[in-house]
Amino acid sequence: MNVRTVGVIGAGTIGRGVAQALAQAEFDVILVDIAESQLASAREQMERDLRMQGLFRGGQPKEDPGTVLGRVACGTDLEALRDADFVVENVTENWDVKRAVYERIDTVCRPGVVFGVNTSAVPVTRVASVTGRPAEVLGMHFMNPVPLMDTVEVVQGHFTSAATLEAGLGLLRDLRKEGIVVQDAPGFVTNRVLMLTINEAIFCVQDQVATAEQVDRMFKGCFGHKMGPLETGDLIGLDTILNSITVMYESFKDSKYRPAPLLQKMVDAGLLGRKTSRGFYTY
Repeated sequence: MNVRTVGVIGAGTIGRGVAQALAQAEFDVILVDIAESQLASAREQMERDLRMQGLFRGGQPKEDPGTVLGRVACGTDLEALRDADFVVENVTENWDVKRAVYERIDTVCRPGVVFGVNTSAVPVTRVASVTGRPAEVLGMHFMNPVPLMDTVEVVQGHFTSAATLEAGLGLLRDLRKEGIVVQDAPGFVTNRVLMLTINEAIFCVQDQVATAEQVDRMFKGCFGHKMGPLETGDLIGLDTILNSITVMYESFKDSKYRPAPLLQKMVDAGLLGRKTSRGFYTY
C-alpha cells in the first residue's frame, strides 16, 4: 500500500502529536478539526515542540520547523480527506461523536483507504460496523507525547484484514515505531490496566488515604515508574480518563470500573490536568 498523504482528525494533544510525527517522517498531512482556534493552537504547539526537540538533541532540529509544518495542511471540513491515502482519527472518547465522524468519512474517502481508530476504550469492531469498509478499520492507540513514544498499541477488530494490519504496521515502521498487535476489547490492554490504576489512585486521594504527591512518590520510588498514576492522569487529561473509564464501565457492566466521584468533580470544575494548567498538580 503506497501511503503518501495521511488524514488526521482531531487537533488536540494526541492528534497534533500524530500530525507532527507524520510530517517529520515526510508524509503530507491533512489535519482536520471542527475549530479554527484549535488548529491554530496545534500549529503553534507543534512549532514549539519541534524547536524543543532540537534543544534536547543538543543542537538544531533535523529540519527547520517551518519545513516540517509546511507538510501539514489544516482545515475544518472532513471533505478535505478525499485526497488521503490513510486516515487516523483522534476525536473524543464519545461514541456518538465518533460514529458521526466515521459515517461521514466513509462517504468521503476512496475505497481502500484504511481508517486507524486512535481510541483508548471504544471497541474497534463497533467503529468498523458503521462503515462500508469494516475490513479496513483497525485500532492505532498512540501514547502521549506521540513524537517521542516508540510503541503503539495496534488493535485487530473482528473484521480487520491481514492486509489492513500490515498497512498500519507499515505506517508505524515509517514513523520508526513498533506496533504491538492485540485483540479487540474495551480498553484493550494498556487502558484496561492503566485506567483502573489511575481511577483507584484517585479513590485513595478521595478517601484521604494519601495525598496525590504521596501516591505518585510511592509508584516512582517503590516500582521505578517514571511518573506516578496521578501525574500520568494529568498528562493524559482527566476528561479523557473519565470518558475512558466510563466506556469500560458501560461495556463490562462491572463495578470495578466505576469512576471515582472525585474524578467526576474535577472534570466538572474544569481541572483537567496539564491542558488546563491545573489538575492534581498546578502547571
